[in-house]
Amino acid sequence: MDTRRLLRTTGSLLAAAGLLASVTACTAADTGLRTAASTGAMTAGDPSGAAARSTAVPAALRPYYDQKVAWRACGVPGFECATVKAPLDYAAAEAGNAQDIRLAVARKKATGPGKRLGSLLVNPGGPGGSAIGYLQAYAGIGYPAPVRARYDIVAVDPRGVARSEPVECLTGPQMDAYTQVDQTPDDAAERRALVTAYEEFAAGCERRSGRVLPHVSTVEAAKDMDLVRALVGDEKLNYVGASYGTFLGATYAELFPHRAGRLVLDGAMDPSRTAIELNRDQTAGFETAFRSFAKDCAAQTDCPLGTGGPDEATRNLKAFFKELDARPVPTGESRKLGESLATTGVIAAMYDESAWPQLREAITQAQQGDGKGLLALADSYYEREPNGSYANLMFANAAVNCLDLPAAFSGPEAVEAAVPSFEKASPVFGAGFAWASLNCTYWPEKATGSPHRIRAEGAPPLLVVGTTRDPATPYAWAESLADQLDSGVLLTYDGDGHTAYGRGSDCIDTAINTYLLEGEAPRNGKRC
Repeated sequence: MDTRRLLRTTGSLLAAAGLLASVTACTAADTGLRTAASTGAMTAGDPSGAAARSTAVPAALRPYYDQKVAWRACGVPGFECATVKAPLDYAAAEAGNAQDIRLAVARKKATGPGKRLGSLLVNPGGPGGSAIGYLQAYAGIGYPAPVRARYDIVAVDPRGVARSEPVECLTGPQMDAYTQVDQTPDDAAERRALVTAYEEFAAGCERRSGRVLPHVSTVEAAKDMDLVRALVGDEKLNYVGASYGTFLGATYAELFPHRAGRLVLDGAMDPSRTAIELNRDQTAGFETAFRSFAKDCAAQTDCPLGTGGPDEATRNLKAFFKELDARPVPTGESRKLGESLATTGVIAAMYDESAWPQLREAITQAQQGDGKGLLALADSYYEREPNGSYANLMFANAAVNCLDLPAAFSGPEAVEAAVPSFEKASPVFGAGFAWASLNCTYWPEKATGSPHRIRAEGAPPLLVVGTTRDPATPYAWAESLADQLDSGVLLTYDGDGHTAYGRGSDCIDTAINTYLLEGEAPRNGKRC
């Protein structure tokens, strides 16, 4: 199984483990919107104002909405690419002081047969996942044929991501060192080393990407999506967003409810949760996924964590991590497999149950002194290439999350006080997730968003999809978002893994396809 492809195409919300981005402290909890005064965002008590903003483009932005798109071949047969301009700072542009940011866009035109329905924008999550990479590797060729027949499948790499003026922070060797820093410090020296790693990461982002760093919020990315909607000639935005992409889509619906078309929000986030709540919720989500894995593992003949079920597997995995913390094992290259990289490798496999056999094999190998299997899983999660370079996933992830929500913790002392509650949520992953939530504490830009409920009053039915044992976006988040949205419709997949569309459930796929092709949402509360 190609794990790198798996993690890139299932719309992962990055976990708050190790020096991964933490759900809020740098991975996905990005739910905050700027104030209505600074962004023109809809306020809960002002539906008429939202409607007015949704039907008119400010005169200062018209040059962006009226620009001509020059599509060109882009090296992947059947796909076209283009570059468009957007305001770096929307408020400054509306005040007559515009600077541009260049956004990469790609599309796969509708194949037919059938009447073309327009464009379907896609986003795989992250934040920091490349929508164009997702389009070319999966959505443009792997979405159900009837959907590809009638929609142009379109992707824009969000500002700061991949091909759209990417945020850069560390070199490859620096990232190698960063990902190996002890994520569960045992003493003052290890705590200081972890804090220093976060400080140096943030300083590197500011030094290398200072121009774009203040302007990569989800609100700005949602405004960019409206620009792309107009440039491809659609009156309404039709959209499939996975994981963090659900927050991006919900934010679009909040800003532009009357321009929202058919929006699928798969693996939903809850924009009302604070950073610490989101991180702790996700910790519990990965515990649920791990216990499901452990139950399955115990029924296999090659389970490396014992056959006694989740509790025994938990004890054995904790002991395994503790041993690696003291004595990392070789991997066949200069990096050794210690606790941090091993934890990341295990977490990577929680996103999709099809990775469980590979995880069993990788743990078995590491127990025998060969860490290359778990290292490969960790590298796929971090999008590390064989040549030692990294995609900008982790850099963009931090940049977006640290703008979208205030940091979860004020400092190491606050983390230490919270560790017991995180360990209650997950005895295996709790401490690491708690310390990962410290990341945004040292961010050079002040957060512009805050947790709040999203209503999107005036939008058509919006389809929210939740998976009951989703590790990265716990099912309760989907229930909450569907409840918040004035027109939210909840579709439930009773299963494992992250997100539901295109993962093998005919019931889920039929419901979503019917919604996208016919505009008919399933019954609210439908379960598959």
